[in-house]
Amino acid sequence: MPLPQTIDANKSAIARIVAGLFALLGLAGGSVLERIPGELRRAVLRALRPAESAVRRLILIVAKTIKAPASPARPMPQGIVRGEQGKPRLSFQLFDPRPPLRPQGAAKAAPRPQPRLSLFGNGEVRRISWGRELPPAKDNKTNPAHLVRRLQALKAALDDLPRQGRRLARALARRAKSPRLKLKGVMRPGRAPGWRKRPVEDIDRVLHQCDWLAREILPDTS
Repeated sequence: MPLPQTIDANKSAIARIVAGLFALLGLAGGSVLERIPGELRRAVLRALRPAESAVRRLILIVAKTIKAPASPARPMPQGIVRGEQGKPRLSFQLFDPRPPLRPQGAAKAAPRPQPRLSLFGNGEVRRISWGRELPPAKDNKTNPAHLVRRLQALKAALDDLPRQGRRLARALARRAKSPRLKLKGVMRPGRAPGWRKRPVEDIDRVLHQCDWLAREILPDTS
């Protein structure tokens, strides 16, 4: 299949998955979410991370095949870019987040319930426990604002790949001139964020294909 048709096919597949994530969060009709269960947040992230990686690779392919000259490079913004009414402007992250340099320490084991003894006498009840009491159960719901912004930025980038390709070309030109950056490419070493060796969902197969296209057909100089 020619490269433009391959890009369009993967773009359509990701668009369907993104639409499903919006529906899963109940964001149809401009509704606003306040808090969502942790299980729902994790379910969305399982599809959102590989979808973001796949779109980054599509943008990289577009940036390297685009014929129109890129706009002049602009200086990097200082701080957070604010949009209307002081809200952060939607901006899709063009580069893979780099893996931590050091492995994270082992998670601490959750405290176990300790035995307790109740003593009755003189009309009073005294409780004696050994060890630390378990903390009260926390609310399992989280604020989805950051998750929703990532999803909206992903959709906006997917809807205008040529513009994102020109944006990436400018960013790569800036990075090429920076002597401090060792990793200047889009893709991080190793597997992409959200990568699964054995595809389970449709987005896994899309990411495999987009990653192969970006690495084999148009290698990224990181």
